[in-house]
Amino acid sequence: MDLDQLAALRTPEGSAALAAAAALAGGDPLAAASALRAAGVPPTLAAAALTQAELRHRAVGKFGSAASGMFLTRAGLEQATRRVVADRRAARLAAAGVHTLADLGCGLGADALAAARAGIRVYGVEADPVTAAMAAANAEAAGLAGLFTVECGDATAFDVSRVDGVFCDPARRTTGTGRRIFDPRAYSPPWDFVTGLAERVPRTVVKVAPGLDHTLIPPGAEAEWVGVDGDLVEAALWCGELAEVPRRASLYRAGHRHQLTGSGATEAPVGPPRRYLYDPDPAVVRAHLVAELAGELDATLADPSIAYLYADHPTRTPYARCLEITDVLPFSLKRLRALLRDRRVGRVEILKRGSALTPEQLRRDLRLAGDQAASLVLTRIAGAPTVLVGRPVD
Repeated sequence: MDLDQLAALRTPEGSAALAAAAALAGGDPLAAASALRAAGVPPTLAAAALTQAELRHRAVGKFGSAASGMFLTRAGLEQATRRVVADRRAARLAAAGVHTLADLGCGLGADALAAARAGIRVYGVEADPVTAAMAAANAEAAGLAGLFTVECGDATAFDVSRVDGVFCDPARRTTGTGRRIFDPRAYSPPWDFVTGLAERVPRTVVKVAPGLDHTLIPPGAEAEWVGVDGDLVEAALWCGELAEVPRRASLYRAGHRHQLTGSGATEAPVGPPRRYLYDPDPAVVRAHLVAELAGELDATLADPSIAYLYADHPTRTPYARCLEITDVLPFSLKRLRALLRDRRVGRVEILKRGSALTPEQLRRDLRLAGDQAASLVLTRIAGAPTVLVGRPVD
């Protein structure tokens, strides 16, 4: 996609091509391209429209029905914030008294649009010309161009004295290849600039990859890990006046938000395995809040380095899956295979932490046959490879 192709898509002819491509989305791409060309759509415009139709279809999970009118890039869609998360972040910024916001590295504008919907005046800065133009087009399509404007330029050159809040989502993919960047020090804008924003603007939020090393969290900042329907999707650093707690895990499930907070430095008690096993949500684990969850569940760890919790009684919680354990045995393929055969187990889910075994290979080696189902947990207890057999608790 280039600026000329984007401009073509925004003409009446481009809109017609997008509508036709949307009707063909999900089918054979070669047949779709042939159908558009047969309808008189020029090849270049047809290719651009079909790409947008594909991306819009994929974006529904993040943006809902609004995806049908957005302009997207593959890399931009990968990094864009889900609407439910962006809306909640915008509401928190508005509640903190942010009226004007700089979105440095605004990408396609997902977070800026959420802030604008919350009534915040947003100034977006984006280095890539095509992405910047798409963000402006997305603001116009959403009817928010009066609250969200975009300039193409260097985020580090923006005068942050113009605003009372900053949101920064540094690029975590390399230009051209689209490969993920795992070292924050290689982000764009640079990490030292990003972390220095809080010293210049007291209300600063930085979106980071969920694998962020805790040692890189700025002193005094709140680090939040976000999960959506069991998937760990992002982390954010709330700096300065916005910091409320040291660590937070925010989980979105079935339209509801749940929050677990704590210091992130507490250690959970250790004890033997018990009847019920809890597998904490990845956001809880990454936020180092397993001990806080253990306190809520009256649970313990069986190994201090492995985030499985054990309790005598089941407790309903949004922060973990619960399994009822029927068997705990040192790992032995022969013994496990015999146990599952005796119980006519033909279907298993395999969970693992602290085990070098590959679930796919183990599934093949078990040679399962039967009409029953079971859950297997591969882990370590007191340093020894162990397998737990159980079933999910509703």
